[in-house]
Amino acid sequence: MASGEEVREFCLTLPRTTLGLVRGSARYRIGRIVYAGVSRDEELLGFAFPKQERDGLVASEPEKFQLPRPADLRYNWVHGRLAVIALDELHELLVDAWTMCVPKSVDREYRLTHGWPLPER
Repeated sequence: MASGEEVREFCLTLPRTTLGLVRGSARYRIGRIVYAGVSRDEELLGFAFPKQERDGLVASEPEKFQLPRPADLRYNWVHGRLAVIALDELHELLVDAWTMCVPKSVDREYRLTHGWPLPER
């Protein structure tokens, strides 16, 4: 359903986002902090996600989401299979991941301007 191209197009609309390549795979970052990435084969999306909530996310939809490899469990990170993520869900995941990396004022302005709900903090 979603594709690496759709990730790129959407991420680059988010304020302060830059695109970089790491060993041939796309990484979307704010400054030095990566909030999303697409695997080289464009099958997996890695994205920032609160550690305390990721087990629940993976358990709720194991066909869609998976934990990162053991070495990366210390990070706020989850993987999702792009082929089974709907476009509206992709946008929501990316905005939430981006929110974890930008100042609250930037997030608030973006959400108000684009009609996204404000996060519960």
